[in-house]
Amino acid sequence: MAELSTSLTKDIPETDFNVERERKKQKIGKIVKNVLVYFFLTLCAVLAFLPFYWMVVSSLITEPQYRSPVPTLFPDTFLWKNYELILTQTSTSGASFSQVLVNTLVVGGVSTILGVVVTIITAYALARMNFHGKNLLFTIMLATMMIPGELYTLTNYLTVSDLGWKDTYTVLILPFLVSVYYIYLLRNNFMQIPNSLYQAAKVDGLSDMGYLVKVMVPLTAPTLVSITLLKFIGTWNSYIWPRLVNKSSWQMITNWVTKGFTDNKFVIYDGIVKGVRYGSEPLTTLKMAAVCMVSLPLFILFIFCRKYIMKGVSKSGTKG
Repeated sequence: MAELSTSLTKDIPETDFNVERERKKQKIGKIVKNVLVYFFLTLCAVLAFLPFYWMVVSSLITEPQYRSPVPTLFPDTFLWKNYELILTQTSTSGASFSQVLVNTLVVGGVSTILGVVVTIITAYALARMNFHGKNLLFTIMLATMMIPGELYTLTNYLTVSDLGWKDTYTVLILPFLVSVYYIYLLRNNFMQIPNSLYQAAKVDGLSDMGYLVKVMVPLTAPTLVSITLLKFIGTWNSYIWPRLVNKSSWQMITNWVTKGFTDNKFVIYDGIVKGVRYGSEPLTTLKMAAVCMVSLPLFILFIFCRKYIMKGVSKSGTKG
C-alpha cells in the first residue's frame, strides 16, 4: 500500500508538467496564428491601398518622373500646382471643370432626392398596404434584378432619342431614377416595424401618410441615410450613360476626367519646364490630379458616413 501511494505521488508532478507544457504549446500556437493572420490582413490592406497611394503620388510629380523606368514612390518635392492647373483646364471637347461639376451636382442632387422619395412611397405600399396583386408585382420587380443593366441601355437610348431628351438633365435623371434593390432593402426594414404601432397611430387619428412620415421614416433613418448616400455615389460615378446620350458640355465629371486637356505643349512652373506632351496625349500627371479631385469627395463621404451605410444595410434584414 505504501509503495502504491509513493508511485502515485511521483506521477503527480509529471502530470502537472505535461499540462503546463500543453498550455504553453497552445499559447505559442495561438500567438503564431494571430501573427500570421494579422500579417496576411496587413499585406492585403497594403496591396489594396497601393493603387490609391500611387494615384496621389503621380498627381504630385513631373511627367518625366512619372514615365521614368524606376517608379517615384517617395518624391522629394510635391507639385501642388498640378491641381491648380486642373481647375483652369478645358477638355479637348470644350467642357470646363466647373461646367461638368455643376452638371454632376445638379443631376446627383435632383436624382437622389426624387429617387429616395419614390423609394419610400413604393416600399411603404409594398410593406403595409393591401391591394390586389401586390405580391405578384413585388415578384416581378425582383425578377428585373436578374437582368443585366447593360441590356436596358439600347432600349433606353432609343426611347430618349424619340422623346428628344438628349443633351438635357432629364435624360440623366429619369431613366435610372429608382433602384429595385433600394426598394427591397427599405421594404424589409418597414416590415420589421411592429404592426401595433400602426394600429396605435390609427387610434390617434393619423393617416397613412402621417404614419409614414412621423413614425416609419424616423425608425428607418439608418437605412434611408445609406440609400441616399449610395444613390448619390452611384450618380457621381456615372460614366457610360452620360457619355452615350449627351455631348461633352452636358456630361458628368467622370466623363470629363477621361477627356484630353487643352494644355500647352510645355507645362512651366516658375519658369522651369516640368513636363511635355507625349504625342497627342496630355500630361498623365494632370489626369491623375483630376482623378484625385473627383475621388476625394467620395472618400470623405464614405469615411464619415460608413457606419450609417453598414448599419442601414445590416438592419434591412430578410424578414418578409
